[in-house]
Amino acid sequence: METIESILQARYSCRAYQAQQVPQETIQEILDQAQRSASWCNVQPWEILLLGGEPTRRFGDAYYEHVQSHPANPDFPWPERYEGVYQQRRRECGFALYNTLEIKKEDREATQRQMLENYRFFGAPHLALITTPKKLGVYGAVDCGIYVANFMALTHSHGLACIAQAAVASHPDFVRDYFNLPEDRLLVCGIAFGYEDATQKINQYRTTRDSIDHVVRWEGFN
Repeated sequence: METIESILQARYSCRAYQAQQVPQETIQEILDQAQRSASWCNVQPWEILLLGGEPTRRFGDAYYEHVQSHPANPDFPWPERYEGVYQQRRRECGFALYNTLEIKKEDREATQRQMLENYRFFGAPHLALITTPKKLGVYGAVDCGIYVANFMALTHSHGLACIAQAAVASHPDFVRDYFNLPEDRLLVCGIAFGYEDATQKINQYRTTRDSIDHVVRWEGFN
């Protein structure tokens, strides 16, 4: 069995998948284990809409068309701006991705085409849509973030690949209408998952992590 350390070291955001669906029994195991995620006062605010196979493809095709003619209007506002080290990390992430695909940063058409693949979930056969009650506000979303992190680690431990997608939450009204979801369920993100396609160059792309020296402040230690 893999350790949590080895899972965190090996997990990455997968952007190309095989068409093969994951057995429902395997997904059930992941969901059962992810349900053990911590939450404030144990409220467990997450609800998951899980897609597989043809429903994933149909939704992806519809979403892909929708976003090209409608502005984003997420339930949780996007960051106001990226500055300093946060801008630096974001740029490094983007440049590394496009360099892997041999897309020049000035090639707007190619970068836009790649960005839009978010809405087809990079060809993944499965998509988990994560929602939280509106009345729980940002802390419901924080709890969902813990759930998402555990879900992603568990997919890797079961021999699968995944990617958490904020882009999937960019048009929540469309998503709620498409699936007839209640208005008081806010869309946090999506998680695309399945079996990785290791033959695709994009799955060679990896991001880095900063040293803890830059993110941890110690008090009361030698």
